[in-house]
This record gives sequence, C-alpha cells and structure tokens, in this order.
Amino acid sequence: MIQLPEKVKYIIDTIMAAGYEAYTVGGCIRDSILGRVPDDWDITTSASPLQVKELFRRTVDTGIKHGTVTVMLDKEGFEVTTYRIDGEYEDGRHPKEVIFTSNLVEDLKRRDFTINAMAYNEKDGLIDVFGGIEDINRQVIRCVGSPLERFSEDALRIMRAVRFSAQLGYRIEEETAKAITVLAPNLRKISAERIQTELIKLVVSPHPDYLKIAYETGITAVILPEFDICMKTQQINPHHCYSVGVHTLEAMKAVRADKVLRLAMLFHDMGKPSCLTIDEEGIYHFHGHPAVSEEIAGNILHRLKFDNDTIYMVKKLVKYHDQYIEPRAKSVRRAIMKIGEDVFPLLLEVKEADTLAQSTYLREEKEENLREVHKVYQEILDKEQCVSLKTLSVNGRDLIRDAGMKPGKELGEMLSKLLNLVVEDPALNDREILLQKVQELLKNKESQAKGK
Repeated sequence: MIQLPEKVKYIIDTIMAAGYEAYTVGGCIRDSILGRVPDDWDITTSASPLQVKELFRRTVDTGIKHGTVTVMLDKEGFEVTTYRIDGEYEDGRHPKEVIFTSNLVEDLKRRDFTINAMAYNEKDGLIDVFGGIEDINRQVIRCVGSPLERFSEDALRIMRAVRFSAQLGYRIEEETAKAITVLAPNLRKISAERIQTELIKLVVSPHPDYLKIAYETGITAVILPEFDICMKTQQINPHHCYSVGVHTLEAMKAVRADKVLRLAMLFHDMGKPSCLTIDEEGIYHFHGHPAVSEEIAGNILHRLKFDNDTIYMVKKLVKYHDQYIEPRAKSVRRAIMKIGEDVFPLLLEVKEADTLAQSTYLREEKEENLREVHKVYQEILDKEQCVSLKTLSVNGRDLIRDAGMKPGKELGEMLSKLLNLVVEDPALNDREILLQKVQELLKNKESQAKGK
C-alpha cells in the first residue's frame, strides 16, 4: 500500500547503508494507507543531525536544535529528523529541550495520535506499536498514551484532534474527547496564526459541521465564543428550522469547500443574536443582522490574523448575503457594480447555500429567483456589458485630455456618473457618446452654478 518516492527511498537507503536506522513517519504513512497522495514525506532516523549532514551533499539546518535537517535533492527538500524524546513543555506548545535517542519507539511515543505514530521502510515494513492501523479501521482519533499528557504538552493538538476528525470523518475516542473538554482553555496559550491554520483546515474539510464537536468540547468557547452564542439562539420563524448555530453548520456543508465561501457561511449570521426581536405573534426577527454580522466577521478575522484579501472578500459576502436581487438585467448589473465583479459570483453560491440550510418554506420560489439571477448574470457576461470602471470606454486620462477636466474629486464623481449611465443602458458604453455626456453634464453643472 505504501509506495515510497524514489528520492525518499534514496535518502533512507543512504542513511541505512551508513549503518543507521531510517523510516518515513507520520502523516505520509497515514495518507498512504488511506490511499491518498501525501503532501510531503518526513523521515526519522537514529543518525544525529551532524551524521545526516555528512551523508548528503546539500543540506539546510532548518531545525537542527530539535534534530531536523532538510536534505536537498534537485531543489526539492525532505526533512530528516533524529529520533528524539521531548523534554518538559513550558509554554503549552514547545518542549524546553529535546533529547536525542536511538530508539524508534521512544520517538513514536511523543507523537499526537495513533494514526500519526506509524513508521515504514521497505526493509522492516510497517512499524505500528500504538494501534494506528486498528484505529484507522475503526475510524477513530485517539491519542498516543495519555490524552491529558499529550494535550498538556501541546495545546494545539486539541484543535488538531477535531480537524483530523473533520478531514477523515472519524469519531474522537472517548478518553481523548474528555481530555479535550478538560484542557480546551489551554488554547489561550496558542498564537492566533496557529489557531487560524487549524480552523481553516477544519472549515474546508469534507465535514465543516464537525465544528459542532469543537463547540461541545469547549474549544469554540475559547477561540470563537461568538459561535457559542449562535448555537444557543433559536430561530422561531417560518423561514427556519434550526438554531442560528446549526443553520450556520448546515450552510457550511451546503457550499463548496473554498476557504472564503466556507468562512462567509460561518460568519453570515453571527449578528443575529444581538439583532433578535420577537413580534406579538412570537415570531423571531433579525432585522439589520447582515451589517452586524459583517462587523463581527471583520473583528474575528483580524483577531485571528487573516490576510486583508480574505477579510475583504468574506466581509463583502456577509454584508450582502441577505440582499434580494431582482432577476432583471438592469437590477443584476446594478448589483454587480455595487457588490463587485470579483465577489458577485461567489455571492450567488452563498445565497444558494443559505437557502438550502433554511426550512422548505418558500424554498422553490427562492431557488427559482436564484436560477433567474444566474441566467441574467450569464447573459451579462456573454454580452460583455460594462459593470465597473475597468470596462468603461473612457477613463480619467480621457476626461483630462479630451474634456478639459482636472485630476481630483470631481473627476472621480464624473466617472461614477458615467458608469451609472452605462449600467442603466449598456448601449451608452461608447467613447464618443460618453465624452459627449461629459460635456452635457459639465454644462448643466455650470448652468446650475450661475443660477445660484
């Protein structure tokens, strides 16, 4: 089942020919057994970092203090790490020191989960001393040894457990789950960047709704308390059949596994709890929640150190997710202009996922509206109609050179007026026609000024 790449075999064979042990280890073994193509291949060895360096022409000291040397073969790097025993963990993330060992089992003992604690080479076959294969067959995430010890050493493993569960569709073993619940508060020691990385992997996994496990074990109370409030907020309304939180999970499942789309679904209704009103008939309403959700999304994304492009896209999608779009060409062009050419097609996916996560009340009508909007949008694309300054037939330079305008605020306002005219009537998107419109608008403005 495990096919080692030629370069990996070469590294292992070279180390073993020198009298040391060497194995591929960890996630690459797990993925191979699962029939997946590993992203990278990690190698573990009884040789010390200096001994490894002596065996290969080009190496990089990527983490030599912790026993890791990167062996370079044809510009491709492979991490080779000496068997080690981790010393005391002082910050809930990193060991204070590492002790090199010649014992493979001691090295495997320090790893997080049984499915990641297997090693392999072609001479000895699979080394599985902690029941990784059995747990793969049982579809279980289980810590190596004591879960309390493993999670106390490195609190990020708490999130990794749920992330692997979501990626593989596995359940978390009972004692491992109990330990997560006990030690989830330790996630406060972990950097925002690390939390972000694990959250993204969970969110884009085949089971983004496993975020519910993070809620049930107290993880989101630490990293995403806003979600906990959503889980506790009911939606007694004909359009809904779930709480805000469960609707969010269903919406994440309903959209494709894209980072921006899944994050948009995660945040799209987070403003609902603070916007809740109940009418005289006991119906729940959440007026104004998109704007509040947009603000909350921005705060969380900044808190978790997301990049500006992701923040921009997610906030836009959250802001407009509930906006009705009339399926007429003029209305759709206006919506594209307002929302942005880059965001609009994603918004249609968001609206579809949102609808699928609601009750069946008026669902056919909602889906028919979306189909019609899709159809009109495609016609706009096919006809290459102008919906942004980028495709307007004149630009600022044209207005300065041919209409005598000066750079500044007035120039920007004129371009905006021209774009509005073209969005209303695509036939106006002609250079000569637009320059004529500029002259008319300037004369009107001059006349109005004289009149005052």
